[in-house]
Amino acid sequence: MTNLSVVPAPKPARTSDTAGADAGSPSGSGSAPASARGRRLPPNVALYVLASITISFLAASSAPTPLYAVYQAEWGFDPITTTVVFGVYAVAVLFGLLTMGKLSDHVGRRPVLLAALAAQAASMIVFATADGVPGLMIARIVQGLSTGAALGAIGAGMMDIDRPRGTITNAVVPGIGTASGALVSGLVVQFLPAPTHLVYVGLLAVFVLQAVAVALMAETVTRKPGALTSLTPEIKLPRAVRRPMLVAAPVLFAVWALAGLYGSLGPSLARQLTGSSSEVLGGLSLFVLAGVAAVSVLILRKAATRTVMLTGILALIAGVALTLVSIRASSPAGFFAGTAIAGIGFGSGFQGGIRTVMPLARPHESSGVLSLLFVVSYLGMGVPAVIAGFLVVHAGGLTATAQEYGVAVIVLAAFALFGLARGGRDGAAVLPGERVGDNT
Repeated sequence: MTNLSVVPAPKPARTSDTAGADAGSPSGSGSAPASARGRRLPPNVALYVLASITISFLAASSAPTPLYAVYQAEWGFDPITTTVVFGVYAVAVLFGLLTMGKLSDHVGRRPVLLAALAAQAASMIVFATADGVPGLMIARIVQGLSTGAALGAIGAGMMDIDRPRGTITNAVVPGIGTASGALVSGLVVQFLPAPTHLVYVGLLAVFVLQAVAVALMAETVTRKPGALTSLTPEIKLPRAVRRPMLVAAPVLFAVWALAGLYGSLGPSLARQLTGSSSEVLGGLSLFVLAGVAAVSVLILRKAATRTVMLTGILALIAGVALTLVSIRASSPAGFFAGTAIAGIGFGSGFQGGIRTVMPLARPHESSGVLSLLFVVSYLGMGVPAVIAGFLVVHAGGLTATAQEYGVAVIVLAAFALFGLARGGRDGAAVLPGERVGDNT
């Protein structure tokens, strides 16, 4: 059984430029000028470059997580400020997705990515020089806008180059980026000097190198009019993906709500349960969640889409339930075990959501549809996290809020399970990768 329902025929004789053109438009027109041939990155290398940009962007988004305790000690703000800073980033990503998510379908992938990399580099400078909460807010807003603008272009670009591999890569790299950012930042804080500066300087260097690589890539779509119109926020779903989106959206919201819990409250929970003030430990819970998520995507990449979705939902429910029991019992081992199981749910649920929808989108719709998937995801990550920060300060405190948040995630996952079961009873809602009769 194949894992995708849309597999383009291979054309091994193409150059990198014509490959990009063919992938971007049905006619294969619009390749780069002949003088550029031979100076562009091969398609496989370009795919890795695009994947690395997603990793670095999401690593940069999770890098401040272990640093919040440092900022809080230096600047004296309360826990709600931490979640607001976290939530501001999610809101900025949403705005970037809604306004610039489809821009690369009109002006090309490369211009959008170069602008986004420049903005990310600028946000790293603001982070490194911030001397208070306003500086953090500005950096997070710039970072979020550039991430929102880039996510659709990156994901669609990977699918332009290789649709099956691009679909899987879109699902696996967010976990890798989120995990690596949290862990590396924690190690820098714990063992290296100038922790609130060094990690951002390192990421700045990475973005500069990636900008050079993007400049050497071949464009994968032809320019078309309507760029300014595409900046107007519009929720528009192609008919072919509407029913699959109804199945995928609750799963995506639930798994990213869990990521929001670990990104905003995870370090405080880990330190409270272990009695340690280690910054590495503060980032370890998010690393475990996202790292296991990435591994689960790779392990289940050949499984049927419905199997992946079902695995994700059930693992999410089981993992969060174990985590809640462990928090109540003050068990660090149980907390991290539950986090690992929930990580399987995070990775499988996200992969299943991507694979349910994206193979049915046509090339010129890819970045818009992928952007909408990320809108649902970042709504799930940002809104509950900000509410949790308010509850920590003004209601039951950290432990009670974490338990209420976890219960809400379980309810969301149960709703997603109901949607998946209902979709399975509807013959028109067969998911990509499912076998129907003798066909896949």
